[in-house]
Amino acid sequence: MTTTSLFRLSFLLLFISHAFSDLCNPQDKKVLLQIKKDLNNPYLLASWDPNTDCCDWYTINCDPKTHRINSLTIFSSTPDTNFSAQIPPSVGLLPYLETLEFHKLPKLTGPLPPAITKLKHLKFLRISWTNLSGPVPAFLSGLTNLTFLDLSFNNLTGSIPGSLGNLENLDAIHLDRNHLTGSIPPSFGSFKSNPDIYLSHNNLTGTIPTSFKNLKSNVIDLSRNKLVGDASPVFGSALQRVDLSRNQFSFDLSKVEFASSLTSLDLNHNKIYGNIPQVLTTLDLQFLNVSYNRLCGQIPVGGKLQNFDVYEYFHNKCLCGSPLPSCKN
Repeated sequence: MTTTSLFRLSFLLLFISHAFSDLCNPQDKKVLLQIKKDLNNPYLLASWDPNTDCCDWYTINCDPKTHRINSLTIFSSTPDTNFSAQIPPSVGLLPYLETLEFHKLPKLTGPLPPAITKLKHLKFLRISWTNLSGPVPAFLSGLTNLTFLDLSFNNLTGSIPGSLGNLENLDAIHLDRNHLTGSIPPSFGSFKSNPDIYLSHNNLTGTIPTSFKNLKSNVIDLSRNKLVGDASPVFGSALQRVDLSRNQFSFDLSKVEFASSLTSLDLNHNKIYGNIPQVLTTLDLQFLNVSYNRLCGQIPVGGKLQNFDVYEYFHNKCLCGSPLPSCKN
């Protein structure tokens, strides 16, 4: 074999080797490099080298068969104060993306770009522990394949769009720890998938929609808002954990029908009245706090009610019995 033939063979083998080693779709790689540029080339994305296979880049995952980018998870194990940017519209140019995450990036600012609605395959969206601002976008209701939506620990303001209730595949929705105002949309009681609902640490007002009585969610956390009225609609048939603490709810606790699946009940700092119902002795409660309310009467004996200490019961109107002082005749 001549020298020329050996050179050609070597070149061909090198070309084939590179073709098989670089599995990343060229268009996806181009988009990722644009995203990196739009994010001001952060050190967190130092592995995004145009001379290497983008399926091997940090925070990236490719589909094992098609090799299209299906996951982009940009996060820091501790808050990264050097990562300063806004979420670029270029993220909407990854058509097969199923997971998108920006997490613990306190200098990530600005609103959520409408370009995200192009991601029709998106199932998991988490943008949390950032400085994302503006309203919760109504256009998120167009991401009909979403199973998980987390916009917690941000600076979102305004009301919650009722259109989010049209997301039929949600397993969980986290809008907690923002600055949201207004009332809880009635559509949140009509979720077909019965997602876990986290709306705590906001400035929500008004009452809980009566439509909540139709939910079969496992977790409902509405704590630390300014909600009022009757909260009994939240106690659905599948409920395991409910937190209504630090609101202004006012209703008769003795008339509530509790789900047998309930394991955690936090009602502290409200205006709840009546007696603690006997049915709570039949539940496998792992956590209970009814302090700082207007409850009265003897704490029922049995189950796990005496396992909780004084601090879970105190500061009520006339509640008595173990673990509180005995009731007076």
